[in-house]
Amino acid sequence: MFVDQVKVKTIAGKGGNGIVAWRREKFLPKGGPYGGNGGRGANVIFEADAGIYSLESFRRKRILRAQNGQPGGTNLRQGKSGAHLVIKVPFGTLIKDQESGEILHDFTPEDSKWIACTGGKGGKGNNFFKTSTNRAPNRCTEGTLGEEKDFELELKLIADVGLVGMPNAGKSTLMTKITHAHVKIGAYPFTTLTPNLSYIQCEDYSRILVADIPGILENAHKNKGLGIEFLKHIERTSTLIFVIDVFPEEEERDALGDLMILRKELEAYSSIMLEKSFAVALNKCDKLGAEEKIEAFKKAYPFDPSTLFVISALEEEGLPDLIESMRLSKAKVSAPAFSSAAYI
Repeated sequence: MFVDQVKVKTIAGKGGNGIVAWRREKFLPKGGPYGGNGGRGANVIFEADAGIYSLESFRRKRILRAQNGQPGGTNLRQGKSGAHLVIKVPFGTLIKDQESGEILHDFTPEDSKWIACTGGKGGKGNNFFKTSTNRAPNRCTEGTLGEEKDFELELKLIADVGLVGMPNAGKSTLMTKITHAHVKIGAYPFTTLTPNLSYIQCEDYSRILVADIPGILENAHKNKGLGIEFLKHIERTSTLIFVIDVFPEEEERDALGDLMILRKELEAYSSIMLEKSFAVALNKCDKLGAEEKIEAFKKAYPFDPSTLFVISALEEEGLPDLIESMRLSKAKVSAPAFSSAAYI
């Protein structure tokens, strides 16, 4: 199950208590204070892990508690500090203050670890309070409580390529054919209700991380359907592949019109979309009568022809060239803007 938004409570460990103890040896009747300090409570640490793609692990566990420090011991022994609780999250996770909504941390490859709550300090044993005028202090202190905070975790996928299209355009079929993913496929709209993430293994042993975004409707930027929930996952993809059905199911629609609607929705949602490289995969071209539709689309296509790929995901036609374009796009240092009809 893909989970991209959860609320959690984090509780750092309490510091261990200090103790009152005395040195007891046969020939030292007044050995003095011998109580050790308590150990420090453990921190709660979030860390991004490239092997995790969802927040599913938090679905049934919303309270995350770190270990407490151990109390001090006799013979001036320091109590053991609690082991830090390291919580793994996917790259692209935002940590927000649950009350204000303020973004506290954004997990990127350059900033993949964050201390969410600090553990409490250990208490002091009676040896700590020994002075030149008070040789036998009979006091100790308790450890302090660790921090306790409420967070909202929101995941925005970080992928090399995002597959974008209308419902039932064939994105899931394409995803299955080019990656190792096993996703639900059906001959009806909205087969995909949550994003899927997988990778393409290239011949040079490099990998291309691909996100299959659920179908986008017109006015998705106004949150029609689940528009905002879907569009937010496209923000961090470096390249967009527009999967266009050469035979849209509704008579009033056409392939080029679908492309323009998708383009308009992405632009309306965020200007960041204009900075991405892109390609168009004209899909289902194995169908009877597709030749005429393909030629009409090519003649009206307003962008550079090198960004257009005629494919059949089902029959695996045209996929090698499309994959090569993804590989070259990933290799580029900077991506050209969508609105400038860029190459990939």
